[in-house]
Amino acid sequence: MEELKVKVYIEKALSFHVFSYLLGIVLGLSMAAPPGPINAIMANESLRSKLHGSSVGFGAMTADFIFFLITFEIRELIPETFLLAFYFVGGGLMLFLAYATLKAKVSKRSKKGNYFTGLIMGISNPYQISWWLTVGLFMINKFGLTIIPSFFGGIIIWIFSFTTFINRLGDKYAKYVKIFSFAILLAFGVYMIYEGVISLL
Repeated sequence: MEELKVKVYIEKALSFHVFSYLLGIVLGLSMAAPPGPINAIMANESLRSKLHGSSVGFGAMTADFIFFLITFEIRELIPETFLLAFYFVGGGLMLFLAYATLKAKVSKRSKKGNYFTGLIMGISNPYQISWWLTVGLFMINKFGLTIIPSFFGGIIIWIFSFTTFINRLGDKYAKYVKIFSFAILLAFGVYMIYEGVISLL
């Protein structure tokens, strides 16, 4: 009887770990895949090389890791005014990057990457912060630290698959990727500033 209970317990524990692992990947993809400013810059930079595009993604993922640490340690103690300021900072950054993306010429000479661009965009993105204070907080409280490796694994899967896909499109579609990137960045910039103004009023 005791052996049966132990067997059932082990089976339940394994099922929970498998479920949390798969859920972590899905949540990582849901965080990284939707069209937004990070993916717009990644797409534009992937025309230069996969290294440029993926470095933006890894910069943004570093911001996610920072937010994870903050969320885990501080939980619900982050003030709303702190979040509000990022609407204006992030919105202004999106508008600048939209202009820079439209004016930039595709170049394959440099291999420096754009890690800090992704990091700064992620740190100043109120939607990324909001995600961690809502879905991220629930994820940590429900599954603990066991889900975190697969969550970031999902983001890494997206970074490599998305940048590889865009890079293989080639220069033939460069104009359309640039226009797409500009439109997404401009829309997010305007919307973020609008949300900041509405919140103040």
